[in-house]
Amino acid sequence: MSQSISRRRLLAGATAVVAAAAATDVWAAGSALAAPRTYTPTWESVNRHPAAPEWFRDAKFGIYFHWGVFSVPAYDSEWYPRNMYVPDSKANKHHIATYGDPAAWPFHNFVNGADDLAGDHQEFAPKLRSAGGAFDPDEWAQLFADAGARFAGPVAEHHDGYSMWDSQVNEWNSVDKGPRLNLLRLFTDAIRARNMKLLVAMHHAYNYTGYYEYAPAQSDPSLKKLYGQLGADEENQLWFDKLKEVVDRAKPDILWQDWRLDHVDETQRLNFLAYYYNQANKWGKEVVATYKDGFKGHGEVFDYERGGPADLTAPYWLTDDSISNSSWCYTEGIGYYTLPQMLHSLIDRVSKNGNMLLNIAPQADGTIPRGQRDLLLGIGDYLKRFGESVYSTRAWTAYGEGPTKMGGGSFTRPTAGTAQDIRFTRNKAGTVLYATVLGWPGSSLTLRTLSSDRIDLDALSSVKLLDSTAGTYIDLATPAQDASGLKVTLPSTAPFEAPAYVLKLRFSGRIPTLRPLTGALVFKDAHYSGDSAVLALGSYTSEQLTLAGMPPRTLSSLRLAPGYRILGHSGDDFTGTSWTFTADRSDLRGTGADNRIRSLRVAFHPTAYFKVTNVTNGLSLDSGGDVPAGSDLKQGTWNGHADLQWHAVDLGNGHYKLENRAGGMVADGGGATDNGATVRQQQWNGTTDQQWLITHRGDGRYSLTNRTTGLALDGGGNVSSGSVAKQWTWGNSTNLLWTFTEV
Repeated sequence: MSQSISRRRLLAGATAVVAAAAATDVWAAGSALAAPRTYTPTWESVNRHPAAPEWFRDAKFGIYFHWGVFSVPAYDSEWYPRNMYVPDSKANKHHIATYGDPAAWPFHNFVNGADDLAGDHQEFAPKLRSAGGAFDPDEWAQLFADAGARFAGPVAEHHDGYSMWDSQVNEWNSVDKGPRLNLLRLFTDAIRARNMKLLVAMHHAYNYTGYYEYAPAQSDPSLKKLYGQLGADEENQLWFDKLKEVVDRAKPDILWQDWRLDHVDETQRLNFLAYYYNQANKWGKEVVATYKDGFKGHGEVFDYERGGPADLTAPYWLTDDSISNSSWCYTEGIGYYTLPQMLHSLIDRVSKNGNMLLNIAPQADGTIPRGQRDLLLGIGDYLKRFGESVYSTRAWTAYGEGPTKMGGGSFTRPTAGTAQDIRFTRNKAGTVLYATVLGWPGSSLTLRTLSSDRIDLDALSSVKLLDSTAGTYIDLATPAQDASGLKVTLPSTAPFEAPAYVLKLRFSGRIPTLRPLTGALVFKDAHYSGDSAVLALGSYTSEQLTLAGMPPRTLSSLRLAPGYRILGHSGDDFTGTSWTFTADRSDLRGTGADNRIRSLRVAFHPTAYFKVTNVTNGLSLDSGGDVPAGSDLKQGTWNGHADLQWHAVDLGNGHYKLENRAGGMVADGGGATDNGATVRQQQWNGTTDQQWLITHRGDGRYSLTNRTTGLALDGGGNVSSGSVAKQWTWGNSTNLLWTFTEV
């Protein structure tokens, strides 16, 4: 695992990333099919495994660590075993200068032990403190508990092929070589002794699928095993055999796996899942298997590396992040993120229906550096005081508000929020709403999400500020609500120091339903009650509805954002009897659609007019008035004129036409495929030049991709009113994001 450029390039081509904010589990809907008593190695069977048990959704925060043979050189990153063989790389040059040519001083010298060019012995051989060393697994586990982790565990094998247990299938292990310690057993005992769930991380799918591609070919059979140079059948069997040993020895509650599972033989992948789930049944445990690729997302939890979605997302998910942006393992001069960056990112991820797994980087001798300890203890101090707003909570209908946008996929760095940023969670009963403010806002705070046009707060019974000691509160005056939000009066100065402050809003009964700003909110029960899911613009088959937390034939009521509609179908894949809903429905029984919808589309209402506004510059798409066909499409300051109003008409093929209210012309990509190509206006002719794929990117923001050119509509940055709209290759820039507001 690494943030290196080489890893990013490999990920871009090999890793499937779950789209952000496709749908959201709000009230934690259950699975459509019961889990089998015995799993068989088929997708049909393992897909019925409950992916995220309640204990996992309650836990929120875990810790693991990259620590092993790669920690000895303390240089470059945990990819040192690979990079030392890459000609002219930083690690390669360092290795030659420090140890010698890799052909003569190979990676396995760090395992077996050898002297470097200065005569210093180099070997991964940490000693227990009880034997006079610096390594104490109990001290590590206590630190994790003090940090507030509810699950923790080791990287039991990284890409380098070195196993941290008494493996009978891999002689390159920590009992036979190096420290002569069963490290997995030591960590298992220490973590479970502190009532944390055990996570075991395995990265070995990449060992034989590219990690050592620059290493010399080996003739020794044992070295072939270490360097991933066995034949495909042997490698795939070894991949499974290692997992089987870990399952049998550690009985992990979470078996976390890194990327390249999609390169492992499918039969072995299914063998592993069936074996793990069947063993868990024997143990009487609910277990979690995670993935970044290679699994199908029904029975397992998707993991975003160093990231997370931009919006509420279902099914329940996980991110793994690290205390450092430079390396996952300890290196000399390693830098760390700040406490607000890590803590605010945790709060943001929890608000979006996810857990966070945080990596630390101990030194090779088993020392955890002070900077890492301080960061963990800072997180633990916050969770000890304000953990009721984090642990055992669930995501609400909206994740939050404020100027700081976090997430949007993998490899999106942790970000500190501001006093204007708020994140919501709720208790499992749905009677308490927590609003966490990522800084002290001053003597007053307006929660804009809780405006009178979006939510009825008659049932609000109290508003309190969580005090500095767990379980204590500061009473606040009854807040006022109007169209701008809920206005809360706070103490004139912060009553205590904290990285974030939490408001607790208690209701007499369930939290009232919030009207969505985009898409639709669908419910299993009539009158907007029961399990529910937020559905963004898009199409949902039976499978996708199940993953969103709304299995087919369970929908009984719905609420629509302004300018949207739902097209429901009695058959899967948008077949059979259909129903169209253009307004809220508190009870579908009178429509004939109650508990009959198997698939649906959330679409823009074809008669609604929208202002389409660029996120970066705040300008709206502007036809320019009575202009001839072929004129440039421009951007202008919003003034309410028909020139700036647009229909988004669903064409039934997944694409839309954008039709201007004033002139009736549509946005046309023009067929040019170069970045910077101008968007023009033409009379509608039905060609793909005039068709746009509108994709929700989270937080009510959309990209618009032309069907012909494959380029996204581009506002061009902070340009002046009257500037033309262009097209650009899709990326992370807000220049390519737009909002739709009904007018």
